[in-house]
Amino acid sequence: MKKLLVIALIFILFSCSTHQESKIPCYAWMGGPEKLTDAELKTQFLDLKAKGIDGLMYSAGQQPETYRRVGKIAKEVGLKFYSWIPTMIQGVNPKLKPEWYALNGRGESAFDKPAYASHYKFLCPNREEVYQFLADMYGQVADIPDVDGIHLDFIRFPDVILAPGLWKKYGLVMDREFPQFDYCYCDKCVADFNAKTGIDIKSVKDPSQVEAWKQFRYDLITNLVNRLAAMVHAKHKEINAAVFPGPNSIARKIVRQEWNKWNLDAFYPMNYNDFYLQGTSWIGKMCKESTTTLENKKPVYSGLFICPEPEKKISEPDPENHGLLPEELEAAIRESVENGAAGICLFTPERMTSKDWVIFDKAIHTAYLKK
Repeated sequence: MKKLLVIALIFILFSCSTHQESKIPCYAWMGGPEKLTDAELKTQFLDLKAKGIDGLMYSAGQQPETYRRVGKIAKEVGLKFYSWIPTMIQGVNPKLKPEWYALNGRGESAFDKPAYASHYKFLCPNREEVYQFLADMYGQVADIPDVDGIHLDFIRFPDVILAPGLWKKYGLVMDREFPQFDYCYCDKCVADFNAKTGIDIKSVKDPSQVEAWKQFRYDLITNLVNRLAAMVHAKHKEINAAVFPGPNSIARKIVRQEWNKWNLDAFYPMNYNDFYLQGTSWIGKMCKESTTTLENKKPVYSGLFICPEPEKKISEPDPENHGLLPEELEAAIRESVENGAAGICLFTPERMTSKDWVIFDKAIHTAYLKK
């Protein structure tokens, strides 16, 4: 009898272990805490943990004390906690001078004439003052014991070409690069590029045909990222980023991100298929490109965009309220993992319906085979 009990116990332990090992790592982008109390935050985080979320990319402004408070609660319930703070996009701030913002090909500043939307106030990555501002901001947050690391976002130039699913929203046909969306042409960027190549980019009829000019901008972002990474790593913290898909097929072309050259600990490509008028199989293609380009040296977490109101998607005019339907969620997760992703990241848990969570639970406990 004792022997049977021992065998049964071993079987149970093995089953639990196997179930845990097959669990796909899952993260989520979310904001807060707004007016939530500590008790309410803990209840919220416990619920997410029970649903299979392992860590948060948490957006709560720039104040270290907010991350100190929320991070402590997240760690108490067993969640990884990363401070999600935009990088190049910065609103009006007394610490930032208007001349530090990027200029487009028409000489217009992102400070007072931002492209597309009022919040698109992008800084120029080629200014030491900008780096110092960012290093100070991220450094203070990275010093907080319960913050596992920094999550960079908007670490790029403005979209020189929007994803095609957004063209109608902004009344544009972006079949080429247009000067009003092409950054940065500030005096420093123009002079530094001229000193490096001998090319006066302002005298070039079509700058989009100058590969060296594109590479110059890729390198500006890469250098900024790698300086921030060195600073955060020196504090023994992690640093990762939300990036555009690719990198080669999309990120480089539309936002100047050559992120395979970034010294980060992980990458979270925003594989928002609806924005590119694609189905779930496209998510798999993007994950394969990402992991292959990185030579599988760094983990990739496939960012999935969730539809908040599935029943209204067909009639919803704003593509930013579109996203994966419940019946597409399993395929998106499967395509991601089978094509090399280390896990997934949801945008956002608040957009998930009860039906989504049921499908999600089954999918993240399935042992998919890598292709």
